[in-house]
Amino acid sequence: MISYLPEDAGAYKNLTGRQYLEFIAAFFGDGAEKQAMIQRGLDIVRLAERIDDRVDTYSKGMTRRLLVGRALMIDPKLAILDELTSGLDVLNAQEIRRVVKETARKGTTIILSSHNMLEVELMCDRIALVNDGRIVEMGTPSELKQKYNASNIEDVFVAVVK
Repeated sequence: MISYLPEDAGAYKNLTGRQYLEFIAAFFGDGAEKQAMIQRGLDIVRLAERIDDRVDTYSKGMTRRLLVGRALMIDPKLAILDELTSGLDVLNAQEIRRVVKETARKGTTIILSSHNMLEVELMCDRIALVNDGRIVEMGTPSELKQKYNASNIEDVFVAVVK
């Protein structure tokens, strides 16, 4: 029901991407259910022929796509994703955001934890701003920007914590 992807997650580097997805899927099902999970993972990852290369040959973006595929292929009710695109190039970040938004449209609740307020504004329908471990403000991006007369959520955060 719940899937969690930490910022510093890693995949088993001695496996291929496909083997990694198969390994993880085996924890959640067997037979047709397992195969469907693996196919969902492959559809999310979109690594083409590189899916059969060892994970230790992947770029950071490819590895992150594999990990997002792992987190979402089980079709969770809730996915908690920490620092979703941290350190990724523009193309990989955009692809990962697309996959996450598509997953949310299909009914999975996504909790995105990030220090990147511009990404939060782009990705989230509702935002909870946290400072020193406490929620200091909540609302939709437009509500928060209007309330604080700010042009973006980063400016809202600064106004709230000052």
